[in-house]
Amino acid sequence: MTMKLVSFFLLVLAMVVTVRSHDYGDALTKSILFFEGQRSGKLPSNQRMTWRKDSGLKDGTEIGVDLTGGYYDAGDNVKFNFPMSFSITMLAWSVIEFGDSMGSDLQHALDAVRWGTDYLMKATSFPDFIYVQVGEPYNDHNCWERPEDMDTARTPYAISKQFPGSEVAAEIAAALAASSIAFRYTDFSYSVDLIRRARRVFDFADQYRGFYNDTLQPWVCPFYCDFSGYQDELLWGAAWLYRATLKSFYWDYVVKNAHNLGNYNEFGWDNKNAGINVLVTRLKTSNADLFIENADKFACSLLPESPARSVEYSPGGLMFKDGGSNLQHATALSFLVLVYSRYLEESKREVSCTCSLKADKNRFIQLAKSQVDYILGSNPLGLSYMVGYSGNFPQRIHHRASTLPSIDKHPDFIDCNGGKAYSDSNNPNANELTGAVVGGPFKNDTYPDDRVNFPQSEPTTYINAPFVGVLAFFKSHSSS
Repeated sequence: MTMKLVSFFLLVLAMVVTVRSHDYGDALTKSILFFEGQRSGKLPSNQRMTWRKDSGLKDGTEIGVDLTGGYYDAGDNVKFNFPMSFSITMLAWSVIEFGDSMGSDLQHALDAVRWGTDYLMKATSFPDFIYVQVGEPYNDHNCWERPEDMDTARTPYAISKQFPGSEVAAEIAAALAASSIAFRYTDFSYSVDLIRRARRVFDFADQYRGFYNDTLQPWVCPFYCDFSGYQDELLWGAAWLYRATLKSFYWDYVVKNAHNLGNYNEFGWDNKNAGINVLVTRLKTSNADLFIENADKFACSLLPESPARSVEYSPGGLMFKDGGSNLQHATALSFLVLVYSRYLEESKREVSCTCSLKADKNRFIQLAKSQVDYILGSNPLGLSYMVGYSGNFPQRIHHRASTLPSIDKHPDFIDCNGGKAYSDSNNPNANELTGAVVGGPFKNDTYPDDRVNFPQSEPTTYINAPFVGVLAFFKSHSSS
């Protein structure tokens, strides 16, 4: 790409993006509040999203196990532990990296982490037997019911020695290990419990290797199939265990298995490769050169001006990758480049993308800020993709609890068929799911405010979780 084309590209972005300032602190508060709207189980007395009520109180009872709690992953009522664990890992990482910038929201962020880890501790309470999902997904997805009313099967699904699932087990281990660091200075006893369980779960994932697709394919696909294999989760889990324990065994494991790393450009609930490379830069250990080299390549691949760009950009400046719920990429990749910018600052270096293209920490901060501002409303539509932020945001999100009237307004039971009238309606949702970030616009910056288009209108925990850290950073670096 010539410098003239680069200049023209950046000029176009500057012209189409509405310039405005944003209240990152307000957006941070709302992004954490969203997780209260996704809670399953017995809600606490300090629940702030009060239109949500208790749900899933019998989860696990049919087999004599307490599996209450945790999060619904998106607009449905199933608890998928694979994306849930990734969301908890990212919430914990947000606290670890940017908790100092959260102010009064730090405790709410920790509460959000703990709501997840308490559930994961229940799901892993039996040695060599891990519960990885609650709810029969096809029946659930065919019903439009409030979680408080759901009467579809709450079947628990598990992995074991004979029926392994290394990717989901290793992701749970990563979530518990990262969370143990987040709680180290506020609840040391709980932190110790988390790391002990993380080590046991990781050992299980590594010793009994296998794809959870093979074990649970009819129930996890096509919802959360594993497409990248389980090697990335094993390295991800080991890297987090090393950061939490500083035990050389885990770092040796990462180095020994580094050849199993795949595409350095990918990161999300299914693929941890880019996250591993960036995480290693925070470990301050030897033999990290290979990972840092890949982290450099990853960072360069996001720059609009880079000839090795691995993402596309909309005319309004939003990064795009293949697949639905595109804002999951914008938030997760923005988080990684902010973390990497910290490494660049501490190591006093810049990245050489090409002979003529060099980028320092400020360039990557600028890149992340462009994505945050776009999501919050600096885009051609002037639309905030975070529900409740600014006066212009999606009104018809794909989310059962938000769409249907709350029990406060409609105490009578609404069955599966009764909810269809609400899902098919063109009316705005009955309840504001404050802080929810939806899947986002099409590649041409258009957005139909229509709950039927779920890749655009459905919020997920794994879109919001990395966004928490990003917003915390810009709350204290608003002039960046």
